[in-house]
Amino acid sequence: MANNHLDQRRQLDLLFFIDATVSLVFGLVSLLTPHGILQSVIRGYNHDVHEVLRLYGCLSIAMGWIIFHIRTVDDGRFRRSVCEALCGCYLLQALAVLRAQFTDRANNINWIAIVLLTSLGCCFGTFRFGRGGNMIKVYELPTQTNKM
Repeated sequence: MANNHLDQRRQLDLLFFIDATVSLVFGLVSLLTPHGILQSVIRGYNHDVHEVLRLYGCLSIAMGWIIFHIRTVDDGRFRRSVCEALCGCYLLQALAVLRAQFTDRANNINWIAIVLLTSLGCCFGTFRFGRGGNMIKVYELPTQTNKM
């Protein structure tokens, strides 16, 4: 049983590492993309959209940095909360892109984003809610506050 817990811990740490790496890379690319390149990729370049992309890049860098350092945290309750937050965040982003796909300019990049965001959300959801929420072990002594 302890080996299974260690395997799940390593898998979650790997998921955190992959998410952190992708977030950092995406954030840096979003932040540093010159308007000339973005103008050639996106028809109808808009400075405000570019600014929002850069701001989203800053958030991605911050999230990547936080997630990268969460791998060393041993508190199971905290790791569960992070998995809940990331699951919800990625699924909501997938819904936002899905809405954009059907209400604005539809393109194949949206479908790739929808699949990736949904997959990430499901991965974090599996760790948080899989096996009745017991995939992330919490070791604590019973007290009055956690008996409920």
